[in-house]
Amino acid sequence: MTLAKVRGLIASGGRPPIGHTMGFQLVDAGDGWAAFEGVPGPEHYNPMGTVHGGYAATLLDSACGIAVVTKLAEDQAMTTLELKTSYLKAMTEKTGKVRAEGHVISIGRRVAYVEARLTDEAGRLYATATSTLLVLSQ
Repeated sequence: MTLAKVRGLIASGGRPPIGHTMGFQLVDAGDGWAAFEGVPGPEHYNPMGTVHGGYAATLLDSACGIAVVTKLAEDQAMTTLELKTSYLKAMTEKTGKVRAEGHVISIGRRVAYVEARLTDEAGRLYATATSTLLVLSQ
């Protein structure tokens, strides 16, 4: 996949299969960055009554991965090697729309390093992530 294909996915609705399950979609991308948005709700709650951390991690991982994809050639793919997520603020159904935006910091022939942030519409920071991804030749 390349940036052109990522933009094609956005134009067709931007919802990868996991986006249907978790209620989020790819909304924007450019050279070395990508953004996903979603609205967390009670269906994403953990037993403590807040949105499960996996929701934030999934949006952040998606933003990191697609940010790398925008830098790849037709004959390349990627996979996440490592994702470190820091949770700064709990989300609930009252949080509203959140946006995960990932930015490639460095990409080489085999490894990419990406940072991402998850914010609400007011710009409040809920979580951050750093990710190392393996660049694969197909």
